[in-house]
Amino acid sequence: MNLTFDRFGSILFALIGAMFIVESRSISTSAYGSEVGPNMFPLGLGIILILLSLRLFWETLKHKGTINATASADKLNYKRFLPILVATFLYVFLLETLGYVIASFLFLTFAFRVMGSASIVKAALVSLVFSAGVYFIYVYLLKGTLPEFPAWLGV
Repeated sequence: MNLTFDRFGSILFALIGAMFIVESRSISTSAYGSEVGPNMFPLGLGIILILLSLRLFWETLKHKGTINATASADKLNYKRFLPILVATFLYVFLLETLGYVIASFLFLTFAFRVMGSASIVKAALVSLVFSAGVYFIYVYLLKGTLPEFPAWLGV
């Protein structure tokens, strides 16, 4: 645990949460007469982010030890971070081209493998179920829109 990084991170995320709350106030408060409007999701996220940030900050204050930013146990793991970062950018750029289900499936399978999943079959299965499940719930049940399958697939 890098206490310095965690303290600065908790302050940064608390500020981001506060910005979420402030900006959610400028979104309309109701949609078609519903009591729950589009401003509720970012407002809730902001509150949760602030609460988790406060918890992290409190944990770093409680920690009995020295703050050591260069300890070998605290070194960042670039071998995992950089491939996930590149995969995230590829996911964003290919989302419209490949569609939500395929792009999410590929991204999640890759991320699970990079993070240490022992079996590619399990990683692929979980990725497929999650991607297809989110797509079905969001598009068919909630009537939202996500990038569809590419036309060349004929789906």
